[in-house]
Amino acid sequence: MCGINGIVSDTLTEQEHLHKIGMMNEALQHRGPDHTGTYYTRGVSLGHTRLSIIDLSSDGNQPFYSSDRRYVLVFNGELYNYRELKLELQRVGQGTSHQPYFFKTGTDTEVILAAFLRWGKQCVQYLNGMFAFAVYDSQTGEMFIARDRFGVKPLYYHYGQNGFVFSSEIRAILKSGIKSFELNRQVLAEYTQYQTVSAPNTIVKGIQVLLPGHYLEVKNGKVEQAAYWQPEQFVRSQESLSYEATCDKIRELLTLSVQRRLVADVPFGAFLSGGIDSSIVVGLMASVSSEPVQTFNVSFDESAFSESVYAKAIAQRFNTRHHEIRLTPSDFLNELPVALKAMDHPGGDGINTFIVSKATKDAGITMALSGIGGDELFAGYANFKRLYQLHHNWKLKVAPELFRKAAGSVIQQFSNSISKAKIAEVLKLPGFGLEHTYPLSRSLFTVKELSRLVKVEAGGTKWHDIIKKLPVSDGYLLSAVSVLEMKSYLHDVLLRDTDQMAMAVALEVREPFLDYKLAEYVLGIKDDWKFPHTPKKLLTDSVKGLIPDDSIHRPKMGFTLPWALWLKNELKLFCEQQMNDLENAGLYNPQSVTGIWKRFLNNDPKVSWSRVWHLVVLQHWLKQNGIG
Repeated sequence: MCGINGIVSDTLTEQEHLHKIGMMNEALQHRGPDHTGTYYTRGVSLGHTRLSIIDLSSDGNQPFYSSDRRYVLVFNGELYNYRELKLELQRVGQGTSHQPYFFKTGTDTEVILAAFLRWGKQCVQYLNGMFAFAVYDSQTGEMFIARDRFGVKPLYYHYGQNGFVFSSEIRAILKSGIKSFELNRQVLAEYTQYQTVSAPNTIVKGIQVLLPGHYLEVKNGKVEQAAYWQPEQFVRSQESLSYEATCDKIRELLTLSVQRRLVADVPFGAFLSGGIDSSIVVGLMASVSSEPVQTFNVSFDESAFSESVYAKAIAQRFNTRHHEIRLTPSDFLNELPVALKAMDHPGGDGINTFIVSKATKDAGITMALSGIGGDELFAGYANFKRLYQLHHNWKLKVAPELFRKAAGSVIQQFSNSISKAKIAEVLKLPGFGLEHTYPLSRSLFTVKELSRLVKVEAGGTKWHDIIKKLPVSDGYLLSAVSVLEMKSYLHDVLLRDTDQMAMAVALEVREPFLDYKLAEYVLGIKDDWKFPHTPKKLLTDSVKGLIPDDSIHRPKMGFTLPWALWLKNELKLFCEQQMNDLENAGLYNPQSVTGIWKRFLNNDPKVSWSRVWHLVVLQHWLKQNGIG
């Protein structure tokens, strides 16, 4: 796990290249404290900061060169199937001109370079892991950049008059000094509505993110991007098995995924909330590991938010070395400045991950497994059930549109809660296809509320092209929602936050539910076996007997800090200052931001803490990074 940087520019001198790539490496020092390296030749510079996980020797230092030094590689991530690929690459290709590759290190880094030398840009089809890497051909002057299928590892870039710049973090591009950057006002409404900015855009104008499952080629002064894997390709049944055989297959794939992710030359552990996903991960880890698993749980004095009792039960069941991290408001306040400083892209949900990641790292752990992705893949969110029921509600579909919209307007006028406001929005929709209902399900504000805040409305039109390709009407609606979750909330919130916050303390996080072979299989299963009558029934049936029924049927909590309490007490002055500054920045309609803040303090049921906090974070981030 590392940080990578690169600049392609003929307008910069060698000294300017080395200075800028050095500044970028320095900005990523937290991602890779074990080694820093640079490369320069003829208008191209590469940088790397290393966090050693596999092969801790200096053989794994980067930039990494081919034996003839024609090719140069910088790589961030882990390749889980590198041992199998290494054996394949050492063989002579039968019926081909492929020659065996002679490895000089035990790293997965060299396996990626060898795979590129054999298969070219098709090498990505062979890679199973989380990765972002760049290979430069010093002979042709071409560069190839690729990102893993789910976008677990980030890759940001800027392409303009001064050249092409890429990095693992936005802040490194800002530090490069390649140009002055400003706020991307076109996505301000989207950020306000969804507490994030969807790929390929970012909050910074001129900086984009390489889409998951895509590669990018830089050659002859042009940048071209193409997809090599997309989840919607697999929303069709691949094979017809019985329910029992399907469950067996899922358990087999998930166990193999966990097993692959335990390959490391450093101490490792797992995040354990006590929920279904993290409990299953810990249970499978215990079943394939020869050593007791180390588990980490965050608990609070506020019992309504604490899952510690459930985590302890799972820890005892699997005989783990359990660490309970007790968090008080004062502890959180002490960590908050560091956590906010660690945020590479503003959002509403990253601080939680920082807290548990720091505690895990402080305990001597360098790599941890997480249950991220289980909800998206196995219809775990309440969102899935609501969208399924809405799609199959024939009464709504046959109701006259004028009648529906009139009823929605009445409910909206007299609504005194967020849930009633959402019902009103549903009734006023032009239709009940996912292109209309899904964006609404993830929105923080109603259209009317958003218009009071910011001038540009956030729409859901970007989903049209994706949704029309999905066989929703053929019994795959839940898989379609899974695809939408993967392409939005999972990528733009959960994975982004996990990477930036865990890497802020040099902790690698691996997600077994995001093994692409597992995802391809589960996406091909129809709704009949997925419909959430009970929490993630298909998943829990697949691992029957692994975790207790109490863990399966208890109320879903999620990992959420007691924000509403803290924002009105310990964090009140900090939040008030940020909201006042944001109000005066001229980005939002006059008095709208402070109006939201006052309504929150006055316990308005239609203004939850989540409608406030991401605005606080936005102002803090803009000021900290000098974005005007």
